[in-house]
Amino acid sequence: MAVKFQYNKTSLQGLEKNLKIRVRALPTIKSKESALRVEVKKAKSDVQLLDDKFEQLIKANEEMMVLYGEYDPSLLEVSDVLVEQQKIAGVKIPVFKGVDFDQQPFSLFNSPSWLPGGIVKIRELAAVALEREFYFHKVALLEYARKKTTQKVNLFEKVQIPGFEDAIRKIKRFLEDEENLSKAAQKIVKSRQEETEEPV
Repeated sequence: MAVKFQYNKTSLQGLEKNLKIRVRALPTIKSKESALRVEVKKAKSDVQLLDDKFEQLIKANEEMMVLYGEYDPSLLEVSDVLVEQQKIAGVKIPVFKGVDFDQQPFSLFNSPSWLPGGIVKIRELAAVALEREFYFHKVALLEYARKKTTQKVNLFEKVQIPGFEDAIRKIKRFLEDEENLSKAAQKIVKSRQEETEEPV
């Protein structure tokens, strides 16, 4: 991206102002990027922990899975997923707070004896599965924000700051050359005036 400028002092001042803004903002953006990197790493490890927990729950209930053929799915439904917003390094992230279930009444006498314990296990599995989905979403949001921040750091560091510095250097050289030419022209005029004023 080439910086557009004119060879005058107004353009020079504008470029210097823009350069100062970017140089001042760069450390803040870099720290945001590193904070987001840390958060992404933490969120990915949380996802892995939840994956492991989910797998353990499935394995622990493997022998009961045969019985779930008798289970009526209308007995338990997710009524609400409790979510809060949290800002992490300036990025709004949904935070999982829990799950509310609607449980239909059922007869303990007419239902299989494993059903009350089975419903507890289903609640636990559903809660872990939903929390895991939230962490996947959190990782995606944080990754996107980190990527955008990294792009901004690169834009400032590799494109805009060097571009402004180069443009400022060009304008200063041009203005110095113009001033030198002006001084040289003044000297020539002055020497010619002196030559014409000298008595012969």
